[in-house]
Amino acid sequence: MRRIPNFVLLRAFEAAARLESFTLAAHELHLTPSAISHQVRELEDYFARPLFVRKNRRVEATAEGRRLFLSLARVLDAMEAACSEVTLAPQAQVLALHCAPSFAVKWLGPRLPQFLQTHPNVTVRLSTGAEPIDLTRVRDIDMAISYGFALERSGLDVRALGAETIVPLCSPNLLAPDMPDEERLASLCLIESQLSQVTWRDWFQLNALPQPPRPRLSFDRAALAISAAVDGMGITLESARLAEKELARGDLVLLGAGRFKTISRETHFLSQRSNERHLEKVRVFRQWMFSELGVDETSA
Repeated sequence: MRRIPNFVLLRAFEAAARLESFTLAAHELHLTPSAISHQVRELEDYFARPLFVRKNRRVEATAEGRRLFLSLARVLDAMEAACSEVTLAPQAQVLALHCAPSFAVKWLGPRLPQFLQTHPNVTVRLSTGAEPIDLTRVRDIDMAISYGFALERSGLDVRALGAETIVPLCSPNLLAPDMPDEERLASLCLIESQLSQVTWRDWFQLNALPQPPRPRLSFDRAALAISAAVDGMGITLESARLAEKELARGDLVLLGAGRFKTISRETHFLSQRSNERHLEKVRVFRQWMFSELGVDETSA
């Protein structure tokens, strides 16, 4: 038996916390405000602590209540999605995909509508996380796109998603006329991605340039570093693939194009279970992915 309170109590609490009102929660759940109040009180007795601060016409979750609400909302969202999948057409398939956050936001997400349009029988359930996952243990995920490396396990197929060019990028508004690129690098703030496989030190060494000894901006996601560069905070050293939209719109420009040496690395990897490679949902997504990347799937 799982050690959790009665679901009826949790449902009443979630509605009250979300709507900040026993009255509105009662209306949503087709109960009386008194019933909601009694159910919340029973849940508070279970935890032996208050979950709400009662005010005149509204309620406000305590710190403990807020933590419970945020976790419970995620669980209920997942339950709702799982129930919705049951009602899909018989021929429909659900592809559970786990992806590195910046790749999901900057490259994959904008392209998913195209995939869904060409493969209407596949529903994509996308989750994100910075750490590679082990598909031999996590059975509810079909495929994973990881950053930096992928877990090599017996029974898994792992393929690199092609080499990415890592380049210095900045807003065109920062490019003062007639200033040499070396001076720009020395005067503008350098933006770092903490998880990046390529550092500014690597880039400066490759180009035989002195590394400016001054404070920098640091972010734990490539997407944040790219956004900071768009906002004119400085120069970021990032993947041109992830910044393709900003480069195409002119929000970012490549600093010293044709003058500096560039770094090319395989940084993203696609993983799947070997015995599921012939599943239609896995096969079509894999083929579509490599086609969009312009990478030969057989040699990737």
